[in-house]
Amino acid sequence: MTETVGSPAGAAGEPEAGAREGIRVQRVYTTEGVHPYDEVKWERRDVVMTNWRDGSVNFEQRGVEFPDFWSLNAVNIVTSKYFRGAVGTDERESSLRQLIDRVVKTYVAAGVEHGYFATDADAEIFEHELTWMLMHQVFSFNSPVWFNVGTSSRQQVSACFILSVDDTMESILDWYKEEGLIFKGGSGAGLNLSRIRSSRELLSSGGTASGPVSFMRGADASAGTIKSGGATRRAAKMVVLDVDHPDIEEFIETKAREEHKIRALRDAGFDMDLGGADSNSVQYQNANNSVRVSDEFMRAVESDGKFGLRARMTGEVLESVQARDLFRKMAHAAWECADPGIQYDDTINDWHTSPETGRITASNPCSEYMHLDNSSCNLASLNLMKFLRDDLTFDAELFEKAVEFVITAMDISISFADFPTESIGITTRKFRQLGIGYANLGALLMATGHAYDSDGGRALAAAITSLMTGTAYKRSAELAGVVGPYEGYARNAEAHQRVMRKHAAANDLVRTYHRNDATVHKLATKVWQDGLEIGARNGWRNAQASVLAPTGTIGLMMDCDTTGIEPDLALVKFKKLVGGGSMQIVNQTVPRALQALGYQDEQIEAVVEYIAEHGHVVDAPGLRPEHYEVFDCAMGERSIAPMGHVRMMAAVQPFISGAISKTVNMPEAATVEEVEQLYFEGWKLGLKALAIYRDNCKVGQPLSAGKGGKAEKEKEVEKQIEYRPVRKRLPKKRPSQTVSFTVGGAEGYLHAGSYPDDGLGEIFVKLGKQGSTLAGVMDAFSMSISVGLQYGIPLEFYVSKFQNLRFEPAGMTDDPDVRMASSVLDYLFRRLALDYLPYEKRAQLGIFTVDEREAQVNGTEVAPAEQPSEVHLDTLRSTVDYSKAEKSEDAPRAGSSTELLELRLGKAADAPLCMTCGTKMRPSGSCYLCEGCGSTSGCS
Repeated sequence: MTETVGSPAGAAGEPEAGAREGIRVQRVYTTEGVHPYDEVKWERRDVVMTNWRDGSVNFEQRGVEFPDFWSLNAVNIVTSKYFRGAVGTDERESSLRQLIDRVVKTYVAAGVEHGYFATDADAEIFEHELTWMLMHQVFSFNSPVWFNVGTSSRQQVSACFILSVDDTMESILDWYKEEGLIFKGGSGAGLNLSRIRSSRELLSSGGTASGPVSFMRGADASAGTIKSGGATRRAAKMVVLDVDHPDIEEFIETKAREEHKIRALRDAGFDMDLGGADSNSVQYQNANNSVRVSDEFMRAVESDGKFGLRARMTGEVLESVQARDLFRKMAHAAWECADPGIQYDDTINDWHTSPETGRITASNPCSEYMHLDNSSCNLASLNLMKFLRDDLTFDAELFEKAVEFVITAMDISISFADFPTESIGITTRKFRQLGIGYANLGALLMATGHAYDSDGGRALAAAITSLMTGTAYKRSAELAGVVGPYEGYARNAEAHQRVMRKHAAANDLVRTYHRNDATVHKLATKVWQDGLEIGARNGWRNAQASVLAPTGTIGLMMDCDTTGIEPDLALVKFKKLVGGGSMQIVNQTVPRALQALGYQDEQIEAVVEYIAEHGHVVDAPGLRPEHYEVFDCAMGERSIAPMGHVRMMAAVQPFISGAISKTVNMPEAATVEEVEQLYFEGWKLGLKALAIYRDNCKVGQPLSAGKGGKAEKEKEVEKQIEYRPVRKRLPKKRPSQTVSFTVGGAEGYLHAGSYPDDGLGEIFVKLGKQGSTLAGVMDAFSMSISVGLQYGIPLEFYVSKFQNLRFEPAGMTDDPDVRMASSVLDYLFRRLALDYLPYEKRAQLGIFTVDEREAQVNGTEVAPAEQPSEVHLDTLRSTVDYSKAEKSEDAPRAGSSTELLELRLGKAADAPLCMTCGTKMRPSGSCYLCEGCGSTSGCS
C-alpha cells in the first residue's frame, strides 16, 4: 500500500516550502530481498497460431518464456500482439520478463523524475509490486501501453479519444486527418457533429448546407481504408448527433437504409458478409451512431408532447415534431440494424467534474469514456477473480491496495505520454483523465453464488465498483498533495467537489444482502469519507478516474472468463491445448458456485458432468430449481433477460466517472416496443448510454438456423432401424439435368442425377481439359460428394460448407439467379440448392431465385417455384445413428466458445469472423473479441 508524505498542498496545488514531497510505498504482494521473477517457475513454449478456416500459419515464434501458470491462449496473445521487434531478429522480445520490464521500468523512471516517490526505496518497492501484479495477472494496462511504452515508437498510452468539429470546412478536414492518425495507431475516436449546420440552413454564400450526414460519408470511407489499424486492430469510431438537430431523422435512418441496400445486394448474389468482397460498397458501416437525448426530449416522449428541432446558427425552432414519433423511429432503426444507440445528455453532464471548461458532448467508440472534447483516456482493468479468497469472500482490503498501485501508475503515464494531436495532448495533460475498471465480474458473481440478475448480485457489483472509484479518487487527492491537482481543477473546484459528494451519497443508498457485499460496502463508505476530506484540502489530481471498458484483448491476457461488466457467455467453453488440439470444458466458476451454494463434492461432480453433456443446468441431478438463476448466462438454454443487463448497468453507473461499454442483446423475436422500453428505462434508471443488439438483425452476420432441427433429429433417432448409415444407390436409369456455367471467365458443366422421387443422388463436374490435374481433382471431388449423398448426408450440409468458399476463378457468372460467385464451388452448390432444396431451407442459407428476391424487395408474398420432395432424403436420414454421429470425428468442430455454443444451441450466433485468424468472435462490451488471436473489433 502507499501513503503520502509531506504537508497538504495549498490552493494552487503547490506543497508548502520545505515540505518533502513523495509517497511512501509498503509491500503488499512482494517479499523484501526476493525479486518477483524468482518466485515463479518459468518455462519455454512454442507459439504457432494458425487460421482456423484453412490451417495456414498466421504467426510463429518459438522458445518464448512465460510463467508455467499462464494459459496457452494468454501466451499466444501476448507473444503475437505485444512482443516488440521483428520476428526472427535479436531485437525481438522473447520473454514476459522483457515485456513487463520494458513497461514498468519506464513508469517508475517517470515517477522518480516527476517527484512521485519519497525515496528510491519506495520507487523500487513500487516497481516490484507492479511487476508482481502484472506477472500474476492481477491487472493489465490497456493495449497501447504494451504496444508503445519503452519502445522507439511514440509513447502513446491512451486507447480512447474524443475529437471535436466545428461548422467550417477547415475544421471538417481536420476531423478527417485527426481521426485517421488515431486509427493508424490502432485506437478509436468519437465526436459530436451537432455544431455542423443542417441541410435546411443556408450558407454565407447563399447556397444550402449539405448537413452533417453528408460529411459522415467521407469519414466513413477514411475509417474503412485505415481499418487494419497497422498491426494492432481495426479502426473504431463513434458519431453522435443531438436530438434537436434538424437532420436528426436522416441521421437516425442512415444505417437502416444501408441495411436495406445490403439485403438487396446480398440477395442479388453479392458477397455482403462482414469483410466480404462487396461490402465496401455500403456506406456508414465503420462507425457506431448514437443520438444524444435531453431530459426535455424524454419528458416530451413521456407526455406525448411536441419537441423543437433547432437551427445550429441561430437556435430558432425550424420544426416541431411529435417526440414519441421521433423516439419510435430511433427504436425502429435500432431494432432493424442496432444503430443508433442512445446517450442521455443531462445525466452525463450532471456527473461532469469540469463543466466550467466545457460540456461533455461525445464519447469514445465504445461509449465508456465521456469527457471534454479533444481529450483522451488511459485505461487499465483489474481481474476481480484475483481477489476472491478460498472461503469465497471478496478481499476488499487487498482490492483497495491494488487500486492504489494501479491508479498511481496510470497517472504517472500521463507525465511521459505522447498524443496524436497537440490539442488532445494539451487537454489531457490539463485534466489527466484516467479510466480504471475491472474484468471478470460475471465470473465473480457466479463463483460467489449470485445470479447476475439479482438484488444480491447487483449489490456486490455496486459495492465493488464504489470501492474502486472511491479508492481511485482518494489516491488522486493524495497525489494532488504531492504533485498538485490537475491544471483545470481551480476553475472547476466547486463542480468537482459536488460530483464527489454525489458519488458518496449514492454509495450510502446501496442496500447490502450478504457478508460479502456488506464488508465491501463498509470499506467503500470509509474510503469515500476519507477521500472527500483529503480532496477538500488538496483538490484532485484527475478530472476522471474510472470507466468500465470491454477489456477484450487484455481480458484474455489475464485469463479472465468474462469481460468487463458482462456475465458468462455460456457454462461450457472452448479451451486450446498445449501441443495442438482443443477440448470443451465446463467453466471453472461452476464448481465454486456450487460450493458457495452449499452442495457436497459428490453433488458438484454430478452437476458438472451433466453440464458437460447438456450445456445447461436445467434438470441437473440434485440441483435445486431456485439455484438455476445463478448459472444464467448471456446465451444458452437460460439466458439473462435484456432488462437484467440494464439493471446491472444501473446498479454500478453511479460509481463510475465515465460510463459503461455494454451492448444489451435482445432475442430475434423482440419488438420495437421492447426497444423503446429499454431506451426509456435506461433514462429513468440513470444510465449515461445504452446500445441494443437484436439477434440476426444485420445481414453481415450468420443466419439463425433455429432450434427446431434439434427436436426433429430426436424424432428421427426414435425411428432408427439400423445403427449405421446405409447407402442407397441410384437405379440404372435415373432423371438428370446438365447445366453449363461460366464463373469469372472459366467455363464448365454440372451434371446432376436424381432418384426417381427427385432426391439428388450424384453430381459430376466438367472443368478443365480432359486429363489435366484440375479435371482429375474435380472428378474425385464429384465422386466423394455423390457417395456422401447416397449415404444420406443432407444436401444443405454441403451447401452450408461450400457456399462463400473463396478462390480463383471467381467473379461474374452467366446465371441470372447467381450473378456473382466467390469460387466455382460457391457457384455449384448455390445452383444445386436452388434446384434441389425447398424454399424454407434456402431461406436459412440466404439463397434465392431472381423472382423470390424481386418479391422480397417489392414487399409481396414470396411464391417459390415448386420444389422437389424430400421423401427419399428423409428415408435415408432415418437410417443414421445421429447420437453416435454427433460424437464422431466427422462431427462439426468448434474453433471458439461461440462456435461451441452454436453447436449446443443448434443456431448461429450473431458474431463476425476474425479478420486475422478466421475464428468466430464473441461479444465483449459493445465490441467483439477473438479468442484465437486476441483481435478486437473496437478500441478496448
